[in-house]
Amino acid sequence: MPVPHLLFRCPKLLFAWMLFILTGLLSACGDQVWNSPYPPEQADQNILYSSFSERPKHLDPARSYSSNEVVFTGQIYEPPLQYHFLKRPYQLEPATVTTMPVPHYLDEQGLPLPADAPADKIAYSVYDIEIQAGIHYQPHPAFAKDQQGQFLYHALSEQDLESVETLSDFHETGSRELVAEDYALQIKRLAHPRLHSPILGLMSDYIVGLGDYATTLKQAFEDNSEVESAAVSLDLRDYPLAGVEVLDRYRYRVRIHGKYPQFLYWLAMPFFAPVPWEAEVFYSQPGLKERNISLDWYPLGTGPYMLTVNNPNRQMVMERNPNFHGERYPQEGENGDAERGYLDDAGRPLPMIDKVIYSLEKEAIPTWNKFLQGYYDASGVSSDSFDQAIQVASGGDISLTPELRARGIHLNTAVSSSTYYMGFNMLDPVVGGDSESARLLRRAISIAMDYEEYISIFANGRGIPAQSPLPPGIFGHVDGERGINRYVYDWTDRGPQRKSIAEARRLLAEAGYPDGRDINNGKPLVLYYDTSGGGPDDSARLDWIRKQFAKLDIQLQVRNTDYNRFQDKMLKGTAQIFQWGWNADYPDAENFLFLLYGRHSKVEHGGENAANYSNAEFDRLFEQMKNMENGPQRQDVIDRMVEILRHDAPWVFGLHPKQFVLFHDWYHNAKSNLMANNTLKYRRIEPALRERQREVWNKPLIWPLGVIVLILIASVIPAFIGYRRHENQRVRALEH
Repeated sequence: MPVPHLLFRCPKLLFAWMLFILTGLLSACGDQVWNSPYPPEQADQNILYSSFSERPKHLDPARSYSSNEVVFTGQIYEPPLQYHFLKRPYQLEPATVTTMPVPHYLDEQGLPLPADAPADKIAYSVYDIEIQAGIHYQPHPAFAKDQQGQFLYHALSEQDLESVETLSDFHETGSRELVAEDYALQIKRLAHPRLHSPILGLMSDYIVGLGDYATTLKQAFEDNSEVESAAVSLDLRDYPLAGVEVLDRYRYRVRIHGKYPQFLYWLAMPFFAPVPWEAEVFYSQPGLKERNISLDWYPLGTGPYMLTVNNPNRQMVMERNPNFHGERYPQEGENGDAERGYLDDAGRPLPMIDKVIYSLEKEAIPTWNKFLQGYYDASGVSSDSFDQAIQVASGGDISLTPELRARGIHLNTAVSSSTYYMGFNMLDPVVGGDSESARLLRRAISIAMDYEEYISIFANGRGIPAQSPLPPGIFGHVDGERGINRYVYDWTDRGPQRKSIAEARRLLAEAGYPDGRDINNGKPLVLYYDTSGGGPDDSARLDWIRKQFAKLDIQLQVRNTDYNRFQDKMLKGTAQIFQWGWNADYPDAENFLFLLYGRHSKVEHGGENAANYSNAEFDRLFEQMKNMENGPQRQDVIDRMVEILRHDAPWVFGLHPKQFVLFHDWYHNAKSNLMANNTLKYRRIEPALRERQREVWNKPLIWPLGVIVLILIASVIPAFIGYRRHENQRVRALEH
């Protein structure tokens, strides 16, 4: 900062200027934290702060499926059912319905069948769903009407849109009651040819007439040349769907092919949330899509929150829906919940947080630092911050570091409803097939693949070795000695212990490959691992996988391609060995065991059975199991299915990942629920405590400012002395 020339002429003014600088710097050390990324007026507000790294692509419930999208859609939309926040195993309960739907069954002639009718006799399952009266949508311009009851914004002209850039530029809003027709409309929207719902194919197999309905709508678009540019241009209320019927204002009926108990789980997903016809009409108007004003950008629901700011380059904001229908925090949970404080808010109205601000964070380290400073209320644990956050005892026990515990930070861990595995292409002539030789080869590799070490090195201990496709928390999973894979593990006093490499080499020799050489021709056994990617982390992981095969003297060649090429190889069945994973759509054994069901093979049927595994007995048991209610009989069938998989070894059962979540003292009801996506309404924060901690953790250091001022003064004084000497010489020269 240059010093004004006048100051050199007046020493008193110079030092007054210096004092002004020092006072200004010190005055900034008031109550407001210097480094806060938020405005001062938010300091004590009931706001939750979080972050996102990637813009949600779809917020339309017919299209949205990604995990970064349900963060928002789960809070805005209300499907008929939801998961109980606290109870485990995961339990469905009403969200907007009056009671849990109970199907009744019909035969091919439409005649009623008893509840215990055999599954092969059931032609149709009929669900009558009754919603609660008095539920209203969030305020939205689509509902706004004038004094004559006419919609204000359903016939917008180009002139009307001249001053419109965002949804908030429509100054009038309205609302209306939720009705059964809104749920029926959303099911129809799954078949909309312009929406490309990711579950249309699956639901067409179950909802009566949905596949034909999609064909009808597609033809309607093709027949109407005037709607080529419209996002949505058909009034779906004019197109009946055979499997969906509105019975009255609050009741609708869904008819399903056969017996499909898992349909109830789908009723807890945003795919089956209501969409009002007014939203369809409003958002389909020309000129809105070009302004990013669409259901994909501005969702419209009855849930506890509504999206008020969608700026994916900076910030996304959800605020409390003033019309939310008064749900309350659960009054019971599972054992231990009361002791952990999860029932302290029992009976309180939901939601308990007024606003949620999500800030764009593309890098993990800034996100982590802001969490430590108290600017984010909860955080995951990335690889970059793992050592700073977590300490692992010699026995494998995981806890927070003393530094984080001293800050009042807490850790929640939960095993995800996911599985990651190494798959063998069962169509491959070497590793596939039903021969004893191929089976022994797969078992030997299963032993050699040390997933305990993998979890330690590449997942920082965040996972457990898998004994089957079923993760903990899913009915059918068995813990302890009874639940181990005895082809790969032995049970000891320390729990399951992986069998020795010597045992794996013995199996390899029995398979016809002693010391990794084909007994018939003496050539080394060369296997091929197909993958996509190629970053530094991938390179280290691939090196590790090669070493596991090298224990058996098997040469592993890695065939690395881009993801599209990899997908093509999987579809054609030209891959040999691969890594894959699955995140549960719903907490049922069927949603994992179908990954090995013969009729879902990827090559023959384009399904999710990437290993192309086929076993007639397994398939028979799957058909029986999928229609059974949870209980001892179903457990017995699942046990038999799992044993078949362990015997045949189409997968190397890899790991079930663990979720690590950190949260501050002021963040309450942090229990993990890995199936529910609407948990924000249960959270609670203490803004006053948060603000006090922020002030402590971000207190500025004053002394460097004093040093800076002293340096500044020291640098100015010589210039001042020189200037005064020059002025004195000039005055003396003028006098002479």
